[in-house]
Amino acid sequence: MEGSDRDEQRHSKVSYFYHEGVGNFHYGPGHPMKPHRLALTHELVVGYGLDRRMALYKPHAASEEELLMYHSPDYIEFLRRVNPDNTEQFENDLTRFNIVTDSPIFDGLYDFCRLYSGGSIDGARQLNAGQHETVVNWAGGLHHAKKSEASGFCYINDIVLAILELLRYHPRVLYIDIDVHHGDGVQEAFYVTDRVMTLSFHKFGDHFFPGTGDLPETGARKGKYYAVNVPLQNGIDDAGYAYVFQPLVQACVENFKPSAIVLQCGADSLGCDRLGTFNLSVHGHGECVRYVRSFGLPLMVLGGGGYTIRNVSRCWAYETALLVGAAVSNDLPQGPYLEYYAPDYRLHPPTSGPGSGNRIENLNTREYLDGVKTQVLENLRRLQGAPSVQMHIVPHLTDFENERLLESDDDQDGIDGMDMPARRPSLLADIYK
Repeated sequence: MEGSDRDEQRHSKVSYFYHEGVGNFHYGPGHPMKPHRLALTHELVVGYGLDRRMALYKPHAASEEELLMYHSPDYIEFLRRVNPDNTEQFENDLTRFNIVTDSPIFDGLYDFCRLYSGGSIDGARQLNAGQHETVVNWAGGLHHAKKSEASGFCYINDIVLAILELLRYHPRVLYIDIDVHHGDGVQEAFYVTDRVMTLSFHKFGDHFFPGTGDLPETGARKGKYYAVNVPLQNGIDDAGYAYVFQPLVQACVENFKPSAIVLQCGADSLGCDRLGTFNLSVHGHGECVRYVRSFGLPLMVLGGGGYTIRNVSRCWAYETALLVGAAVSNDLPQGPYLEYYAPDYRLHPPTSGPGSGNRIENLNTREYLDGVKTQVLENLRRLQGAPSVQMHIVPHLTDFENERLLESDDDQDGIDGMDMPARRPSLLADIYK
């Protein structure tokens, strides 16, 4: 790479994390989660020349100490030691840590977790330092993982780790989730604090996983009304999604006044997704990214769900182009994975209606969407302004040895019917007071 190109990347407003090994992990035969989608995404990013408009970084593998910022020591020790050849030694732990068909043990599991988490932690540190305005880690966004258990293909909650890192510097962080599934793991982690607002747009009802995310879930104690849920029905399209997304995001920004935003871009909300029930197009999904970026706040963009991988890679490549301000052709660039996109070889395939094979009926009437919007806005009006935070200098993780400030034992019970983690490690003393 020429020196001028390196200088341009170093001063780019956007940083991009990718490790060439992350796409080689495999959950097992027939499993819908395929990390190979990350390799497909990266090939499109490079094929369109978007890599030349960003600062590229290889993420570090998160250390055990970093994973312990949120997760319990016994759970991390289990992930570190277990492998497909010794699962019989951990028979009791498999149930205890919710290791089931959805979240299996596979070769390199712990290394996979360390890589995708490392990128999100690195990105948060860059935002804190003002090194870049936007950071992208498509390998991250695994929003279902809990403090002491796996859930929904997720083992380590890199989002929670990244937000905890952001809270070292930023008084308030807004988390937005556009995955078709509720961002339950992130909501649970910050359910009782007013330092983080979680805003999740997702399918709810019909026993759809994970079964949480209804309107009455609004947070507890200091976090009351800081958990914001937008439950949607099958088949929502671009117009309906924008109708609720834009005004509710705007209301959250105006009422909460975040100093940084984390956006989880699960692509299973696209039409034709193997596990999804929505009708969003690549363009409609991307409009959410464009809108959030328009606020001009420090922004972390993460991946998430997405199980028709040829559409996942299209979506995330397109959204990368939006973030760097590049106009890209609808004709896909040449590359080793081009045949994945047959027969149309287009960036914007039909994902609903004629030609898509997707016939999910849109059950989101205007009346239903208006009702949801009205209730959410009413809850936001109950906030007593953005919470004030007395910030103080917090040492970087490497400056102290696993210093974790925990809430008292009196706060270990479930909250408002939520299955909350028993203990919550934090990096700032006032997060969970």
